[in-house]
Amino acid sequence: MSKLFQVDYPTPIGVLEIVGTEEAITSIMFTDQDVVTHQLTKDTPVVLQNCYHEMEEYFKGLRQDFSFPYINIGTEFQKSVWNALTMIPYAETGSYKDIAIAIGNEKAIRAVGSANSKNKLSIVIPCHRIIGSNKKLTGYAGGLWRKEWLISHEQKFKSKMFPLT
Repeated sequence: MSKLFQVDYPTPIGVLEIVGTEEAITSIMFTDQDVVTHQLTKDTPVVLQNCYHEMEEYFKGLRQDFSFPYINIGTEFQKSVWNALTMIPYAETGSYKDIAIAIGNEKAIRAVGSANSKNKLSIVIPCHRIIGSNKKLTGYAGGLWRKEWLISHEQKFKSKMFPLT
């Protein structure tokens, strides 16, 4: 695999660690750190710079879609789940059952939940938009409080949004 690079983006809900090669982003994950340790510099690969700037626009309420290249590393089943997650519109929510139906395997609700938890591309593959069938928040690797914040953030900006893609 190609050399990996990292840059940290400070969000209102914690530091996002952006990892990728010179060609594509491989991971966008919230960290437990409060301080940016990997700064954006002129030597940061362009794809990481683009991801950083698009995250900046997302958190300012100016972006709902992402255009930088990324790579999903997982099984075919996981990739089908992650692809289905991208079909949930900005500021809306769906359930594990909705995703299971979307991938043509209605009985795979638990497997969908497991695949969802292995998503390494937070926000871009919007696993934060998955809630329980009972409309309550369910697990999120970044913490339920972040999931709640992200959903509220998107709902706050939805009516003001215009696509930048």
